[in-house]
Amino acid sequence: MLRYVEEPDKVRLALSPIRRRLLDLLREPASATQLAAALDLPRQRVNYHLRELEKAGLVELVEERRRRGFTERILRASALVIDPAVMGQAFTQGQDQYAAEHLVEVAAGTVRDVARMQSAADADGKRLLTFTLEAEVRFAEPGDVHRFTDALTAAMQRVVEEFDSEGGRPYRLIAGGHPAPRRTEGGT
Repeated sequence: MLRYVEEPDKVRLALSPIRRRLLDLLREPASATQLAAALDLPRQRVNYHLRELEKAGLVELVEERRRRGFTERILRASALVIDPAVMGQAFTQGQDQYAAEHLVEVAAGTVRDVARMQSAADADGKRLLTFTLEAEVRFAEPGDVHRFTDALTAAMQRVVEEFDSEGGRPYRLIAGGHPAPRRTEGGT
């Protein structure tokens, strides 16, 4: 059964490393005992996480088998469709503009939106008009990042006010920063 998930708490519930591993393994039906052996974890710990995932509707009972005086429950991961807007909430709720998770979500949203628009433009035989600004800056001190962000925000607001035209075609402008990857001696 396909399940549409639009509740951020249910998505957050599945984001812990152990629960992601359980959901991955449960693409094929399995019992807590089998999963505990595969993950080299105590069965009780696995059972706890399975119960939480089941309560959230992220795993479902496939069958129950009688084994050596107890009932073995066989579970599998539910087929999920997660609302993309929920993913943004799950990762960025309670975050600020300096959180890496927020930058990743904004970048992922940009990739998704531009890819969709590019596909539509290609299908129509049109060119998607975009622009990219890229620069590298070196900060002497960690606090400079915040001062730079404040100055860039103010400058961007001034430029947006100058060019913003009611009734014009809206564009989304994104500025983000992250540490530049370290370069090796070979220059890559």
